[in-house]
Amino acid sequence: MFDNLRAALLVPDIRKRVGYVLFAFAWFVFMIHVQLPNVNEQAWQHVLQSGAFYNLLGFLSGGALQKLSVIAMGITPYINASIIMQLMTVVLPQLEELQKKGGDEGRKRIGQITRWLTIALATLQATFMSISMRNSGVFYDTSLIYLLFAITIMVAGTMFLMWLGEQITDKGIGNGISLIIFIGIVLRYPTYIAQTYASASQGATNIVNLVLFLIVTIAAIIGIVFLYQGQRRVPVQQARRTVGRKMFAGRSTYIPLRLNNAGVISIIFAISILLLPQQALSWFTHGIGIQPSYFTILHIGKFLLEFPLNGAAWSEVFNVWFAPSSWSYNIVYFLLVVIFTFFYSSVVLNTTDIADNLKKSGSFIPGIRPGQPTVDYLNKVLLRITTAAAIFLGVLAVLPGALQHGLSITTFYLGSTSLLIVVGVALDTITQIEARLAMRDYRGFIKR
Repeated sequence: MFDNLRAALLVPDIRKRVGYVLFAFAWFVFMIHVQLPNVNEQAWQHVLQSGAFYNLLGFLSGGALQKLSVIAMGITPYINASIIMQLMTVVLPQLEELQKKGGDEGRKRIGQITRWLTIALATLQATFMSISMRNSGVFYDTSLIYLLFAITIMVAGTMFLMWLGEQITDKGIGNGISLIIFIGIVLRYPTYIAQTYASASQGATNIVNLVLFLIVTIAAIIGIVFLYQGQRRVPVQQARRTVGRKMFAGRSTYIPLRLNNAGVISIIFAISILLLPQQALSWFTHGIGIQPSYFTILHIGKFLLEFPLNGAAWSEVFNVWFAPSSWSYNIVYFLLVVIFTFFYSSVVLNTTDIADNLKKSGSFIPGIRPGQPTVDYLNKVLLRITTAAAIFLGVLAVLPGALQHGLSITTFYLGSTSLLIVVGVALDTITQIEARLAMRDYRGFIKR
């Protein structure tokens, strides 16, 4: 790996692309420190301490949310819009056909729809956040004009990050959006390392626990690498073909079924479902001021109407049963990750399409008849590898929190989402660098 990185820096084109990525990172870091005006920092820090959902968003934004900068929302609305579009291509036949048969124009059209959806989601999120912050005393200026100003600035910050990510993809190396999330996570690590070192030096953190924490973390990273690189290669035999007077023998190849088809999406879905309701309660009750009469108008139902409809009652339920350190939270978290891993794997991998493509090309899986038997066989293989991936992701989801709580390490935030993103983006970027090096060598061979 290091040899490839050293060789890549000797190539002018790759060196220029790496330089552009670093330049974009510098812009990202600069924007983190451009803060919204008229902000009560003490009140904002108090709000952050009372919401785990804000801490998660702040971690993914490189600390921009903690500083309440113009890019406080980060790239999260774009990620949500991309996930929604990916799911909608399965639900809506028009989008599915546009993705499959539209070519470059179809991809551009889907990209345009994703951008508009990003603006809508960013506006919605910025509106809720701004109203909640105004009612919590975070804004010195509580006028409607300033509220609209704050919403516009935060939406513009998200759109800037989306544009910057697309520029990195075009002029740099790797996926720009993923790299922005990557640098946002990595920027927090020096602070955590310094805090942990200071805590260990003062004797507040047990050295043995710290070493054990480091060993388990390294083991988790190695496991993630195997999870990303792991494949189940289903053998495929191509039938003999006759072209004119020549007969070509069938070739042997394989279908690479990835072990982790869900990526980090299943963990993001699960943690959003666990943290978002509690955060939404603070928005709707304390932040926006919705009273029980509004719930009556919305026809929530008899059961909900009989329950004390106030933010304190519902927040108490979530704080008791779904606190990150509680056993019920971890059990539900594990089950949600497993369920979403199976769901998303079935969405991104269509075994029926694979079987049809094999049949059209005259290929087959040895010992398996084309058509529905091939679909059944692929579903069986997919079920096995997805089960292994789902259990691993479920354990990985609850492991960092349980480990930090059990070892009493509170100065270093290690999330399963951050580990998956950092390792996955690093592997993808290195793979793209190796591909560009191989392409350069191949072109040189042709010139000779």
